[in-house]
Amino acid sequence: MVLPREMRIKGYKCFDYIHKYSRRYKGNSMVLKVARANNNLISSKKNSTKDSFSCRCAISISNKVSKKAVERNRLRRLIHNHLRIKLFKDQRFSNYWTLISLNHNCIKKNTSDLLNECDKLFLDAGFCK
Repeated sequence: MVLPREMRIKGYKCFDYIHKYSRRYKGNSMVLKVARANNNLISSKKNSTKDSFSCRCAISISNKVSKKAVERNRLRRLIHNHLRIKLFKDQRFSNYWTLISLNHNCIKKNTSDLLNECDKLFLDAGFCK
């Protein structure tokens, strides 16, 4: 499953904002960037549903991770599903945007280790108890 539309980050202005104003949490195989939400960058029709969902998330996977789109999409779906389960409808984090960038050595890890590292980074960022 993918993230619900209201939890996704879209548009290059949003990504530029995250890269510029975020706090970074680095793990062995991924980097988590967390920034305060800037709702001025979201169009008004998308902004109307922001109250009902959790933080907005995006995942960035480079071609350096794997040349095969099938493997990159598998990783993206895995993390999207994990984030959807953990953060869906959680009002505490509705004013944050997160970006997860996977490194080249994430392809070597098994899924449970990858998800545990993701949980650890979110714990470091203060998103989970």
